[in-house]
Amino acid sequence: MKESQTALEHAPLGADTEYVNQYDAALLYPIARDLNWKAQGVIRSELPFQGSDIWNAYEVSWLNDKGKPVVRLAEFRFSATSHNIVESKSFKLYLNSFNLTRFDSESEVQARMVTDLTVASEGAVEVILSQLDITTPILKFEGECLDELDIEVTDYSPAPQRLSATGEVVEEALYSHLLKSNCPVTGQPDWASIAIEYRGAAIDREGLLQYLISYREHGDFHEQCVESIFMDIWNRCRPEELTVYARYLRRGGLDINPYRSSKTGRPVNLRLSRQ
Repeated sequence: MKESQTALEHAPLGADTEYVNQYDAALLYPIARDLNWKAQGVIRSELPFQGSDIWNAYEVSWLNDKGKPVVRLAEFRFSATSHNIVESKSFKLYLNSFNLTRFDSESEVQARMVTDLTVASEGAVEVILSQLDITTPILKFEGECLDELDIEVTDYSPAPQRLSATGEVVEEALYSHLLKSNCPVTGQPDWASIAIEYRGAAIDREGLLQYLISYREHGDFHEQCVESIFMDIWNRCRPEELTVYARYLRRGGLDINPYRSSKTGRPVNLRLSRQ
């Protein structure tokens, strides 16, 4: 049995689960990031990208020292170089475990989350808690949208052969709202918008859109889908620079937004219209 299959068999996803309302860090379920690369014979240290995974949580609450509920929005940033990702259902269960637990201060909650998620991911984690009355503007990706291209689509599993690039060097930003993949355990759909920014020979836009749509029946975690998209474009189109940033819709009060780039930098946690 593959190592990745063994890891998923023991994950909370798809299993009947008791919801715990008392703080329990043991609910977090880590999965090694490089399982999919090991299966392909690729060494993670040789991958040509850095980046982060931005998680936004909309169902975060605990009790103050008087037993009064506190409600916050939370932003979590995991390094793409951390050893593990945190399985999403386990993350939700972990956050729910704060619901009936008293804490002396918000800073104590934040510190607990940083410590627990750092241990689970084996990498640096940033936690930002925000008041609900802070307005988050609805933004859009920069560049040109590919979605109105009049193309024929026949591939609904990853088709990197659709990718090609020729001609003079350009620098452009393209995006699509047509990315969909499936949870590798439950089969539930994961919907996303995705941006591709690059410098290099011009990528064939019709082929790029066909390729992005080809993930429609693919089962994989958000992070692994984005990394595979990055690597296929990197290997097939040979850009000098490349950034791939996906903004997934929320499920269970969480949205996951993987960012991978050949450049250093901190991605903006922009909220799109469907988020």
